[in-house]
Amino acid sequence: MSGVGELAISVRGDANGSRPVRASVLPGFVPTLGFTLFYLCLIVLIPLAGLFLRSAGLGWDGFWAAAASPRALASYRLSFGVALAAAGINAAFGLLVAWVLVRYRFPFKRLIDALVDLPFALPTAVAGIALTGLYAGNGWLGSTLEPLGIHVAFKPLGIGVALVFVGLPFVVRTLEPVLQDLDAEVEEAAASLGARRWQIFLYVILPAVMPALLTGFALAFARGLGEYGSVIFIAGNMPMVSEISPLLIVIKLEQYDYAGATAIAAVMLVAAFALLFFINVLQRWGRARFSPAKG
Repeated sequence: MSGVGELAISVRGDANGSRPVRASVLPGFVPTLGFTLFYLCLIVLIPLAGLFLRSAGLGWDGFWAAAASPRALASYRLSFGVALAAAGINAAFGLLVAWVLVRYRFPFKRLIDALVDLPFALPTAVAGIALTGLYAGNGWLGSTLEPLGIHVAFKPLGIGVALVFVGLPFVVRTLEPVLQDLDAEVEEAAASLGARRWQIFLYVILPAVMPALLTGFALAFARGLGEYGSVIFIAGNMPMVSEISPLLIVIKLEQYDYAGATAIAAVMLVAAFALLFFINVLQRWGRARFSPAKG
């Protein structure tokens, strides 16, 4: 072996010449850790610290008045509630879509597989306009649903539709590699032992995909919580009804109420971090609970 391969696996003795030490192509733990912390501080921590410092200038009474107003509370409930619901829907149907794309062959499979990534590349404003035109009262689907009493456009339901649209690829692309590595012979063995289909799903398939499923759920939830462009077109943006928190922050900024905008943003940040931390704990529990034991 020569060239890069020799560099990657070359060994050298330690100070006493007794133990081989594997050479590393990176400069070492301390420099890389220092660069990582510097990059995170520059890109993430410093802007977030500025957000909290700006909101702290309001004082506790001013902060509470801005962050806990009835309009702000209604936007929190809508943003977090719809984002969680959309992520749950994407987790269920994303597993089904990923299963079909991995396990079956059918005409136009590559086209359908490419369509899954469409929300990644499509500008959010374009997605919002397309969904609004589709579900509005005079749209293709809206003209059929509204006579049945199902109002999608300009309602909270429309926000859920938009978040399902933008969040589905996160679940599908997270699950696909796991399903590809899942050997079908394990399912066949379970079936040969008399297991029914629902038993195979609950005791064979679901434990194997649960960590990836939780990861996809977390990614879809995070995307839905911060989604703005596709939502404002289909939501209607009515205060106390269909107004999401990101839109309320933008409205505060347009009114030059920078302190009020930062107060709402700080609440969103803390709540989102707490929920994502909880989901991360679930992911770790899922890996420990469902991953096969290593010998």
